[in-house]
Amino acid sequence: MKHFDPHIHMLSRTTDDYQNMANAGVVGLVEPAFWNGQPRTQLGSFIDYFDSLIGWEHFRASQFGIQHYCTIGLNSKESNDLELAEGVMKLLPRYCQKENVVAIGEIGYDDITPAEHKFFLAQLELAKESNLPVLVHTPHRDKVTGTKKTIEAIREVGVAEKMVLIDHLNEQTLPLVLETDCWRGHSIYPNTKMSSERMVALLKEYGLEKMVVNSAADWGISDPLAVPKTAKAMLAAGFTEAEVERVTFENPINFYAQSGRINLADVNRLAIDQTKTYQANSVTRGQQPVVELAASLQD
Repeated sequence: MKHFDPHIHMLSRTTDDYQNMANAGVVGLVEPAFWNGQPRTQLGSFIDYFDSLIGWEHFRASQFGIQHYCTIGLNSKESNDLELAEGVMKLLPRYCQKENVVAIGEIGYDDITPAEHKFFLAQLELAKESNLPVLVHTPHRDKVTGTKKTIEAIREVGVAEKMVLIDHLNEQTLPLVLETDCWRGHSIYPNTKMSSERMVALLKEYGLEKMVVNSAADWGISDPLAVPKTAKAMLAAGFTEAEVERVTFENPINFYAQSGRINLADVNRLAIDQTKTYQANSVTRGQQPVVELAASLQD
């Protein structure tokens, strides 16, 4: 079976994670721009970070047979640094033109401050102008209020709801999003957010339409294999392989396909050639490179 992780922060992960994901059937992923844990204080830090998403990390994923896409945006936490946020907003239109950028995101609310609201609306407007989908981060705290305000903001700007994926949902917030035409994202996380077992229960109760699962794996305690593990939990609960692939492969790709830069037919495991370099740098670090021809690949 093939899987696609639509929200994972690989810049925070190791090459072992890429290898393990490939072995578990992950053939593609989307890496959203996010908060790195250490607040950025200079505009150049954002430029270097965005460049790494469209460049180095795109290359690094390919070295393990995985197709890499990304989203670009100003995260809600750093929206509260007004001067810096204004500078980042001027950068974003340039990155929206890059071919492996498939959405604006992840954006939304953290503490639901006036500054967060201002830049959330501005980026929704940018997505509308750029005809790109939107990946929305709902807050870790006061999630119901944050989700309601997210829906209000989307409607205020007039972004088509089918172009929006509202992420980090749970049992309390999913019903709110089900009343919209937005896509429904769930981060499968150790001990918090959403477990595979709880996700299976939600799928049984609400069905598979526009339902998306991801790992949201980053620099914290998280699991880059959360998507294939959820697939196994679905199979164990009686879902068919076709139903599993709909949730763990087709749904997320069909959402991002609205960008015109990704589609189901093109997402497959890549041939691997670790003799390649990116700006003279290699993932092998002097070790024996792996070369795997496309003809030898298996779905």
